[in-house]
Amino acid sequence: MDDGRALFQQIADSVADSIVDGTLAEETRAPSTNELAAFHRINPATAAKGVNLLVDKGVLYKRRGIGMFVATGARDLLLRERQDAFARRYVDPLLAEARRLRLTPDDVIALINDRAPDPTPEGVDA
Repeated sequence: MDDGRALFQQIADSVADSIVDGTLAEETRAPSTNELAAFHRINPATAAKGVNLLVDKGVLYKRRGIGMFVATGARDLLLRERQDAFARRYVDPLLAEARRLRLTPDDVIALINDRAPDPTPEGVDA
């Protein structure tokens, strides 16, 4: 865990990744701050700060005496958030450059389709 981002943000992103990929399902127990701290060999306060980011977003919630749990709708919330970030980071600049090149949205879609891999897995008849 050392990609230039704050450790607590890396912890929050790691837990969020597990929710998005289905490793942590909704209404299941999430790792505790102590478990995260021990696993990543960091201060429990740093792990707690990362977990609290997810609590503040409504992704995790606490069941008193039991632990942290993944909230219902957490995966959809995170997916929407990431889709919005993807659009800002990649789609908006793509469309801006397309306008400069006088490409229409249909032209951009055609370019993407031409370069996209075949969605049919090998060995499977379409």
